[in-house]
Amino acid sequence: MKSYWVEKTTRPSFLNLQEDIEADVCIIGAGITGIVTGYMLLETGLKICIIDKGEICSGVTENTTAKITSQHNLIYSYLIQSFGEEFAKKYFKANEEAIDLIEKIVTKEKIDCEFIRTNNYIYTCKEEYVQKIKDEVNALESIGGTPKLVNKIDLPFEIKIGIEMQNQAQFHPLKYLYKIAEVLKEYNVQIYTNSRVQDVKRDGSYYNVKTENNNIKAKYVVMATHYPIKNFPGLHFLKMYQEKSYEIEIEPHAKMGTGMYISAETPGASFRSVKDDILLIGGEKHKTGETTKNLELCYKSLETYAKEIYPSMKTKYRWNTQDCISLDKVAYIGEFSNLMPNFYIATGYNKWGMTTSHVAAKIISDKISGKENEYAEIYNATRMEPVKNRKEFGNMLKQTVYSLGINKLKTPTYKFEDLKKDTRRGSWLWWTKARNI
Repeated sequence: MKSYWVEKTTRPSFLNLQEDIEADVCIIGAGITGIVTGYMLLETGLKICIIDKGEICSGVTENTTAKITSQHNLIYSYLIQSFGEEFAKKYFKANEEAIDLIEKIVTKEKIDCEFIRTNNYIYTCKEEYVQKIKDEVNALESIGGTPKLVNKIDLPFEIKIGIEMQNQAQFHPLKYLYKIAEVLKEYNVQIYTNSRVQDVKRDGSYYNVKTENNNIKAKYVVMATHYPIKNFPGLHFLKMYQEKSYEIEIEPHAKMGTGMYISAETPGASFRSVKDDILLIGGEKHKTGETTKNLELCYKSLETYAKEIYPSMKTKYRWNTQDCISLDKVAYIGEFSNLMPNFYIATGYNKWGMTTSHVAAKIISDKISGKENEYAEIYNATRMEPVKNRKEFGNMLKQTVYSLGINKLKTPTYKFEDLKKDTRRGSWLWWTKARNI
């Protein structure tokens, strides 16, 4: 079943790639990251093309809950404990600026996409999560946030405690992106759909982006494909797993509140209102491939939960998605590998793609433009710290191969010690054949 966003819009059509072309920047992936990155590069005057295996915004982007928030669940207490207060402060600031960037684009381009500022809430109905909520509030306050503890939310059930974050936002993502695509066309950005990229190979100071029948020669390449289409030498497939979650859109036939809501518990539930008195409810998440339920049963479980809250509700739409989850809960944004200059990646958004995509677009466009970006280092895509633990590495490798079902990838026999080598000194040259660069 199609998502609510798809049903309420008409997707613009574009031609497939039919000849060899040259561009300054080739963006692979015409989802939210690729399209916004293209938009951010307009001021550079560079020749830009965007290419996608399907239609624009036909992947994860069309199956989002479209919450625009800097509060990525109970993230800040974790970030402070793991990386320090300054790191957490930059993460918060980057995502707050992403919200502002979306609003600026909406205003500048006069986009009718139902953008509104609203509050975001993280709540718990369980006593064992109360202290975690309080710890998160303390963490937010320490880095300059203005959270508010609440004992009630505008949903028809009681909670133990919750966090209110004001001045967050929500929108219709496809209306937003389709308009930006129109702007890109006006600036002669070429968008090619139904053109699957098969490989990217380095050729001197340029890259050849290869499809089945044609090549794109480009100085800069941005891999904005959600899950990377190229494994080596970046190794991001070792540092992430995919998680599946489900969404239903209902007519609750009851009083609805405004705002966006997510429970702190695991597994939890997500709520957000949409116009026309409808409500989006998400949940039933699991690692890809790890459930005894079939697709229908997952939807039924979510609908059963929704019916307990809204007894007379009616399901209008339902859909599912898969998110890339990084081991350390921070996205990978920036250089794909120290061995591949001018090749960039954005992945591992951990379910928070609306804001993170704009963080990525700003970081990558700044790198291509030669500008400094104060947030680039915290999202460093070449970091290997997530796999420094042998047990963690082994579990991740097993999970990645199993859950993603990458047919072309055979389980490697590489030693953990090999991954610890400094890539900046060219110590990964033993991967030459596997990298194919």
